[in-house]
Formats: sequence, C-alpha cells, structure tokens
Amino acid sequence: MASQRWTGAGPGAVDDLGTTRCAPDWLALREPADAAARSDALVAPLREQLSGRVVVRDLGCGTGSMARWLAPRLPVPQHWVLHDRDPDLLARATVPAPATFETRRDGLDDLDLAGASLLTASALLDLLRPSDVDAIVTACASAGCPALLALSVAGRVELTPADPLDAEVAAAFDAHQRRGGLLGPDAAGYAAQAFERRGAVVRRADSPWRLGRRDADLTRQWLRGWVAAARRADPGLPARTYLRRRLATCAAGELRVVVHHTDLLAVGAR
Repeated sequence: MASQRWTGAGPGAVDDLGTTRCAPDWLALREPADAAARSDALVAPLREQLSGRVVVRDLGCGTGSMARWLAPRLPVPQHWVLHDRDPDLLARATVPAPATFETRRDGLDDLDLAGASLLTASALLDLLRPSDVDAIVTACASAGCPALLALSVAGRVELTPADPLDAEVAAAFDAHQRRGGLLGPDAAGYAAQAFERRGAVVRRADSPWRLGRRDADLTRQWLRGWVAAARRADPGLPARTYLRRRLATCAAGELRVVVHHTDLLAVGAR
C-alpha cells in the first residue's frame, strides 16, 4: 500500500523552494492540459468491452477530472465510484450528467473490484510501488474488468529553448520520483508487464502535455514543482538560479515544454 495520498498530481503544502501548491487549485489548473493529453485512441477499443449499465471505479480521483473527460466518451449508462484519501477533494468531486456517482474515502488496502465494469486512474501509477500495481492487476483479474490508466510520467521532458541544466534537473526529478521504491517513470512499463503476465492484452499510447504561451500559468506552477522535486533529490543543484532563468523565459512567452506521459489500456486479465 502506498503511503502517500493517491492524488499525487501536484498537491502539497510549501515545498523547499517556498512554493505553495494547493491541491484543488493545482488540479483545476492542470485539468485542461490533462484532457488534451489523454489518448482518445484507447477509448474505441475500450468501448468494445462495455455494455449495459457500466460501473466505473476511479482510483485517486481527485475532484473527478478523469470522469469528466471519459464519461462523455462512453455512450452507455454509467455509475462512477470515486476513490481518494483526501476528503476536501472528494467534497469537490463532480461527474457530468447523466452519469451518477458516489465517493469513497479510501486507498488500495484490500482493493475489491467485484461488480466493476472498468477501473480507471489518472496521474497515479508513477506514485505507486510495485506491490501496489500488483494489487491493482490482481483486483482487475479477479473482477474480470479492463483498466484504463492515464498520464503516467514517462521520464522525458523537452524544454525549448534548451538550458545547459535541463538534463541534470530532469535526471534529479526522475530520481525523486523513484524515491523509497516508487515506480516513477518506470510505472507504465511495469504495469504493462504485470497485466501481460495475467494474460491481458495491453495497448499503450503517448499522452504528452504540450505547453506553450497560452499555458503560462500551468507552466510556471509545473516548473516550480519540477525543480523543487529535483532539488530534494540533489541538494547540490543550483536550483534557484535555474528556476529564475526558466521563469523569466516563460514570462517572456518564449518557453515551450513537452512533458511526456503514457496511457495504458489492459483488457482480459485473468
């Protein structure tokens, strides 16, 4: 069982660069980029697996952004069960009508998907340990339900124009993602292999954030969190100087960022 909150897509208090990142505000800020990035290519084969009234279990749901993206793409009656450990986020959760939903404040302990038609999660896998992913795969196999797992960090970031410290900061961030045995950028690959060992057919798709001039607010907040995590892994990094340069480039409207993620659809685990 992972010890951190499930909603790991940026929540936190004050990081070691003095940046406050409030979970609801951060999740709202990133939701349009998440929606644009998630792979529509995986939805068509998913729809083929669903019929009748669909019960969707969404792990680490936050305020329900995955449901707001996916529900309109599934033309079947739906009931969503939204799972998260943060009661404040659950209190803000919404799912688009006519789908219905309920919330549950819980984690991965004794995950039971009996009665579920589909398991979903977004920006979650890279925050888990191998045993957590194994538990998810086992639960899907036991319930006979497919899994759509979106926006797992892939360990690749492209910044234009380049800076001499980009690669060093990226490597330190990846090291932070792997702290304490977390899967970090290895998560999608590990999950794919775990599902395949249980006989599932696994499809993967790229789901990158592509941030430009119009995404300056999100880019600034992402930069602060990205650099802060890198600095925690490598305190010797000249993080403040690097961040100032990058924020100045962003303020000038010149910075372009591609943050690579992977979406994964697993069907037929047994």
